[in-house]
Amino acid sequence: MPQALSPRRELWLLLTLAGVQLTHILDFMIMMPLGPQFTEIFQITDAQFGLLVSAYTLAAGVSGLAASTYIDRFDRKRLLLVLYALFALATLACGLASTYGLLMTARVAAGIFGGVLSALSQTIVGDVIPFARRGRAMGVVMTSFSVATVAGVPLGLFLAAHLSWHAPFFGIAALCALLGLMATWTLPSLGHHLADQAGRSVLGGIRRVLVDVNHLKAFAFSGLMMFAGFTVIPYITIFMRTNVGLAAEEIPYIYLCGGVVTLFTARLFGRMTDRKGKVETFRLMAIAMIVPLLATSLLGRAPLWAVLVVSTLLFTCMSGRMIPGMAIVTAAADPQLRGTFMTLNASVQSAAMGLAAFVGGLIIQRDPQGMVQNYWMAAVVGGCASLASLWMAGKLTLHGAR
Repeated sequence: MPQALSPRRELWLLLTLAGVQLTHILDFMIMMPLGPQFTEIFQITDAQFGLLVSAYTLAAGVSGLAASTYIDRFDRKRLLLVLYALFALATLACGLASTYGLLMTARVAAGIFGGVLSALSQTIVGDVIPFARRGRAMGVVMTSFSVATVAGVPLGLFLAAHLSWHAPFFGIAALCALLGLMATWTLPSLGHHLADQAGRSVLGGIRRVLVDVNHLKAFAFSGLMMFAGFTVIPYITIFMRTNVGLAAEEIPYIYLCGGVVTLFTARLFGRMTDRKGKVETFRLMAIAMIVPLLATSLLGRAPLWAVLVVSTLLFTCMSGRMIPGMAIVTAAADPQLRGTFMTLNASVQSAAMGLAAFVGGLIIQRDPQGMVQNYWMAAVVGGCASLASLWMAGKLTLHGAR
């Protein structure tokens, strides 16, 4: 373990990592509400849009495999700063793209660096924060999801509506520049793990991770956890516009209300995770998530307030599930191999999200009137994955647990 930080320094560390996660999440999330614009501007199908969303996560998965060969061989701080600068440039390229092909290429580049950033941030939390307080720490970092939905996505949609769809990506790139400067000040040197790498081959750490049965179970758990929601989430905006009948200017309220609530509940679920137990809290939330997941897919013509009740409950349960879920994943890793494990885990998660989005795009269809069909089937597939993840959670050994 690295040297313990003061409470104030620890808080700044967590806020910085939350900021890094914010830009990574926002860069991914902003694509989904822009779906109707992309399908119209580029004249693409829903399946092609799903591939555009999946490109980011699948690229992150491949980059995670590559990063697993080097992530434990560098100081965590220096590596994060380099990758974050490259991520900012890739996001800027998304904003400069003028065709579907160029945007696809830029999304792949952003995914290559963004996926590793997510794993590296989670690795740093696992390295620095003791197991007993890791739920609260994850709660702080996971508020990035809430801030992204409260402010980031609505602001991005506002910029897209009043300027162009390019504008949100320019904004994210600028925010990355500011947070990169903040990270140089708040992150301590994190090279404590380097001594354990002496004399080890590049592939030695990967082999040690993959021969550990507990790690393989953790990968299965993590993949199922991510797959559960992403058969439905990428197509929410399209479904709400076509089937539910929401106007374009009403869509931001879905993200605004969901983000406001999760901004408060994330800390609550973090404390609950440490007090009640990581596995117990995850199981509760994995079951609870299925209800709004199915309800979202079954919505018909409904008033805005009814839609917001369902969508906000979905965001809340998704956030509440991820906090104990990621605390479980970081604890399942051998501490000496946590960096390699977390990058491989990021690959698993990215592949699971990309596969889920692709499967969802194959399941849903459009009728002659343009209405989305079979959305409920995508939700059922996600619900089954959620049930499988709560069963797998009980099969894991957690390092540092008392």
